[in-house]
Amino acid sequence: MELLKRIIYTEVLMMVMVIWIVPMTYSHGPWEDARATFYGDINGGETQQGACGYGDLNKQGYGLETAALSTALFNNGSTCGACYEIKCTDAPQWCLPGIIRITATNFCPPDHSKPNECWCNPPQKHFDLSQPMFLKIAKYKAGVVPVKFRRVPCVKTGGVMFEIKGNPHFLMILPYNIGGAGDVIAMHVKGTRTEWIAMKKNWGTIWSVGVKLTGQCLSFRVTTSDGVTKDFIDVTPPDWKCTGQSFDGKINF
Repeated sequence: MELLKRIIYTEVLMMVMVIWIVPMTYSHGPWEDARATFYGDINGGETQQGACGYGDLNKQGYGLETAALSTALFNNGSTCGACYEIKCTDAPQWCLPGIIRITATNFCPPDHSKPNECWCNPPQKHFDLSQPMFLKIAKYKAGVVPVKFRRVPCVKTGGVMFEIKGNPHFLMILPYNIGGAGDVIAMHVKGTRTEWIAMKKNWGTIWSVGVKLTGQCLSFRVTTSDGVTKDFIDVTPPDWKCTGQSFDGKINF
């Protein structure tokens, strides 16, 4: 009888844990209306780097599956790293079947001198895709097409990466290859001889702190927009440099 009670208690506890944990998992968002164009050439020229602070998108694992977001979606860089599914709709003469998945890596600037022609002007929701991605959902001659889009979890291979720039007195960290929600809302850094120190967003998705931490192993605490926080302990060796070195955090969201 006592064993039966323990089994029932364990099963109930597991059910409660599932109910509590599942809503915390990042899930697909609702489909929304937007438009899409493309920039750069067929090889992804002009799509590298950009307003989020990323560098060589091929080396960083994003490849050509990227987009520049309009003001309404970019949110001053807060959505850098977020992932979306996009499909062409309501233009049968231009649309191709299928759905693409992209990561937000750049900003599509508005042009207020062209209020009726610039798709990236607020409040319009718009994706300026790399040309290869645009050609997966629409014909080249279309130029611009109506689309449906939704936020989806980012699926990345390997651990979160941390690139170090700046100088010893003003550390700048670019986290990339982030799974789950993908976009970062808070970062902390910890040296071997310090407690956790809050970092400030510098620009795009680059975070900075004005504390000298040279000669110490660095750990990072990252919080994504869905409220999930993970600690990446002793990511760097003590002899790291501010020269664009990247270090593997080993785990991901």
